[in-house]
Amino acid sequence: MGRLFGTDGVRGVANADLTAEMALGLSVAAAHVLAEAGTFEGHRPVAVVGRDPRASGEFLEAAVVAGLASAGVDVERVGVLPTPAVAYLTGARGADLGVMLSASHNAMPDNGIKFFARGGHKLADDLEDRIETTYRAHASGEPWVRPTGSGVGRVREYGEGFDKYVAHLIGVLPNRLDGLKVVIDGAHGAAARVSPEAFARAGAEVITIGTEPDGLNINDGYGSTHLDRLQAAVVEHRADLGIAHDGDADRCLAVDAMGEEVDGDQILAVLALALREAGGLRENTVVGTVMSNLGFKLAMRREGVELVQTAVGDRYVLEEMKEHGYALGGEQSGHVIVLDHATTGDGTLTGLLLAARVAATGRTLADLAAVMERLPQVLINVRDVDKSRVASSAELAAAVTDAERELGETGRVLLRPSGTEPLVRVMVEAADIDQARSVAERLADAVKSALG
Repeated sequence: MGRLFGTDGVRGVANADLTAEMALGLSVAAAHVLAEAGTFEGHRPVAVVGRDPRASGEFLEAAVVAGLASAGVDVERVGVLPTPAVAYLTGARGADLGVMLSASHNAMPDNGIKFFARGGHKLADDLEDRIETTYRAHASGEPWVRPTGSGVGRVREYGEGFDKYVAHLIGVLPNRLDGLKVVIDGAHGAAARVSPEAFARAGAEVITIGTEPDGLNINDGYGSTHLDRLQAAVVEHRADLGIAHDGDADRCLAVDAMGEEVDGDQILAVLALALREAGGLRENTVVGTVMSNLGFKLAMRREGVELVQTAVGDRYVLEEMKEHGYALGGEQSGHVIVLDHATTGDGTLTGLLLAARVAATGRTLADLAAVMERLPQVLINVRDVDKSRVASSAELAAAVTDAERELGETGRVLLRPSGTEPLVRVMVEAADIDQARSVAERLADAVKSALG
């Protein structure tokens, strides 16, 4: 039986893999584990619960709220808000637990549950393991003590969450955005209201696309995984830049005035230099992952900025940052963590800071992003294979060795199992795009052969 928790919570097809019963049971288990850990000691526990606009989020939210309240936890429902907003409000409200219902960039049928500890930080792996063990024990019939009378949790709406979060975003900006025209793609997701409001309050002229969620259209042709509409809109409206979020808005990608993509590595490069100029890049270090483009690594070396690389997943970036006190880190996918102002990746905050740098310098986004040259990179997702055997397959190891020998020092290869989906990711970088594509396709075939 596989582990329920991936690198970003529990995900699956809503009402098939992720059921109301599971959502309720995991919430009860989380309450019990945190109580046993002493989190609730001496006071009545409180949880903040939010979701993205997926239709399934409605019944899953009800299940989570029921589970927490039945375990004696008071619940503040904040409604549809980004994941980083729920994390922020968990800390700002002094809550003991935060719960976000979202499958991020996944298609609408999927959904997920992510837990935050006190302060808005992601739960440690050992706590997730204990929650899963407790959940399975309860599901197999192990009884648990149920509070009654005044001991049950109470539920209330916390409608001030939207304004409180937007005010927080505006409050951390180094300068206003007056004079900028920005197109925002909300992915018909959790940032559909928040991001346009924050940019407008910061002084930008805002044009929106993908900001009419109906519960079914999240990530459907819009957002950070579908940039073509944003690219066209930026050019059409002669905007200075465009910002694209994913479904739960914990990341963003950007588009420059010419309609060219600016990815997470480039955003990190721009923000790293801005933060260093402001004296806030602690230890003169930025944290990336093994998926960071080689061009990013070379650019940081040239600019005299240290780069620390972790395993893929913003949780590992965050762990490295917290352990060593670094201020900035992120992923090529657009998860950017500015630890002085957020406990997780925050797409709206990232977009605002990027726009603020454009406004402050008077330079175009394309000019700022040119600090690094993106080397050609090909990524192939290989589905329907046994991702658990990536590290143990001798056949696959031999194929990787051959590929690395061919690429030499001008490229690299990375194979990794997805933490959130049933697939293996094959990534190849090379100085030449045709070579990168050819090597990636051969490796993808090798993955199918070895793990299929």
